[in-house]
Amino acid sequence: MELTYADVRAAREVVRRHLPPTPMWSYPLLDRTTGATVLVKHENTQPVGAFKVRGGLTLLAARPDRARGTVTYSTGNHALSLAYASQVFGAPCTVVMPAAANPAKAAAVEALGATVVLTGAGLAAAEQHAVRLAAETGARLVSPGDTLELLAGVGTLYQEILEARPDLDAIVVPVGSGTGAAAATVVAKELAPRCQIIAVQSASSPAAHDSWRDQSPVVRPNRTRVDGLATGRGFALPQHHMRDLADFVLVTDDQITVGRRVLARDAHTLAEGAGAAPLAAVLADPERFAGRTIAVVCTGGNASPAELASLSD
Repeated sequence: MELTYADVRAAREVVRRHLPPTPMWSYPLLDRTTGATVLVKHENTQPVGAFKVRGGLTLLAARPDRARGTVTYSTGNHALSLAYASQVFGAPCTVVMPAAANPAKAAAVEALGATVVLTGAGLAAAEQHAVRLAAETGARLVSPGDTLELLAGVGTLYQEILEARPDLDAIVVPVGSGTGAAAATVVAKELAPRCQIIAVQSASSPAAHDSWRDQSPVVRPNRTRVDGLATGRGFALPQHHMRDLADFVLVTDDQITVGRRVLARDAHTLAEGAGAAPLAAVLADPERFAGRTIAVVCTGGNASPAELASLSD
């Protein structure tokens, strides 16, 4: 499998039937704080609070056998995406989440009509259970990383960014499974070859980073407290495209917390940890970004109760 720009263009026709483009705004105080011209792409304004809804809609629209249903595994935003799209298209959906998943996200998935199964200590155990469920029920197993339609769908957000600002020096993208960063490289190659795509991940869950560095999917400890970045292995399809990244950096969970606070203070934006990781990378390396025009993707606003509480610490 390989994602092409034609796949992204086709996905846009699906996405635009259901969702308006999300805003991308600059904030003078944020520019002053960072020393750069920073455009925030507000995927936190999506109906499920995160960018992944684009992929879910693209996947369900392409399925002739929707009645078969889907089974997937997720810590939250991918689950919301597939549940939302399944509701739109009237298809069954089961989501397996770790037992300690954010209760608010689990409740939101159920409110969209999906079945939630809470099991296991982490995403790896949830994946194993999802594989068994799919085999038992005949539902399609949907990988949050190695599913072409998901990459095509999320690629539409980078279309929106680069059609509006093809002059960008860089886009900074958070990475869990890597679908967004992978799609960004494909879109940038077509629309803005000089724009650098820089990925960022939590140093506490570096599987995608280390897979990119080693040029082969690897398994790593998954210890981050940031739900959207909590992935313990690399995914082959995103990794194939992430070879075209300009760079891939790691930040600490504490630096991500600082990023969330700065977004709240300077950009009036409530971000979950993954959505603040790009700004955390900019704040951690100000010399690299000084004087440049960059976009940071606020991929989601589904902050956990702990994240909300830490904004005032």
